[in-house]
Amino acid sequence: MKLLILENIRISLESIRSHLLRTILTVTIIAFGIMALVGILTAIDSIKYFLNENFAMMGANTFSIRNREIMVQMGGRRSDPKMYKRITYDQAVRFKQQFDFPAFTSISTFASHTATLKYKSEKSNPNVTVRGSDENYFITAGQEISKGRNFNESEVHRGAHVVVIGSEIEKLLFKTNEDPIGKIISIGPGKYQVIGVMKEKGSSIGFSGDRDCILPLSNVRQYFPRPDRTFVISVTVPDPLMMEQAIGEATGVFRIVRGDRVGQEQTFQISKSDSIAKMLTDNIKYVALAATFIGLITLLGAAIGLMNIMLVSVTERTLEIGIRKAMGATQRVIRNQFLVEAVVIAQLGGLLGITFGIVIGNVLSMILQSSFIIPWPWIFLGVTLCFIVALASGIIPANKAARLDPIESLRYE
Repeated sequence: MKLLILENIRISLESIRSHLLRTILTVTIIAFGIMALVGILTAIDSIKYFLNENFAMMGANTFSIRNREIMVQMGGRRSDPKMYKRITYDQAVRFKQQFDFPAFTSISTFASHTATLKYKSEKSNPNVTVRGSDENYFITAGQEISKGRNFNESEVHRGAHVVVIGSEIEKLLFKTNEDPIGKIISIGPGKYQVIGVMKEKGSSIGFSGDRDCILPLSNVRQYFPRPDRTFVISVTVPDPLMMEQAIGEATGVFRIVRGDRVGQEQTFQISKSDSIAKMLTDNIKYVALAATFIGLITLLGAAIGLMNIMLVSVTERTLEIGIRKAMGATQRVIRNQFLVEAVVIAQLGGLLGITFGIVIGNVLSMILQSSFIIPWPWIFLGVTLCFIVALASGIIPANKAARLDPIESLRYE
């Protein structure tokens, strides 16, 4: 049996070599179908990996308490997030004082999303995010300081005019490689001394902080007043296994701080970084379904093309089939020969399509500066689909070849 299969494969390869142009066209059709399917699905896997990787940068052991649900909008699909009363400064401070769980707790708030920074003759665009925070913010936000230092408790308490800037701001304002530490820059109408520069994190779908500047919390409350200001509480636990316990403890403490009664729905939202990534990937799955549908339609066209070419092959090789039958080949042998040929052609197209699909899909990984993805599930799917396509498109030509009358076949030409 093994020798028969090997013989059929050898005959298939000889037939492929003798009809090279036709085989190349068939392989190309199949390769395009598989490339479309594997390429798009690999690109989607790259996006998922990128999301998980970058939200993990925020801390897999960090959660935040907000006054609203996080909204993720994909295309026309949108869900309105629940909004609760704002979290006041007093409530945030009371929580930090009463939350005695072994964890780091920070309080932060937005001052502006459109601030303009100046240093001497250099000036930024009005797109800098200004944020107020306490001394624990850099721990809970997963940020590191590459130059200078963090705030101390005294500076946070008295609202000192000091700032920690992002790496992109350093490059923008200090273009002559001047040391920014100790320099005075303008943020809006105020003057601030640079005491630190955050380590560059690159693009992270808006969460890198490279274009952020961080001020002491009390300074923002005093010099960036807003009547509806709300605060965000972030908690980082030392061990991810303690997350659920910490969230339960935080929920109980903050319900007391907010005055939520027993049986009443809580008036705040606790979210983890990985839950945001999950929301995004859940929306991406619809893109994956659409991509799969498009790829399958392409493969359907490839199957029709392969069947048509195999039928032509049967017609062209009628005399060959007659000779084989005259020499003792049975219908089963002839049928298997054409089926194996269809499988070989389909798998050649599949391997080519999988290779190009992986390359095209990982172009997105290069753009996102993410890791190289080898989508083993999609590779196996591509090989399986090629086998199914070969059987579906080869069975009719194979049966036609097997049923040919040997005498009629011998005098065909």
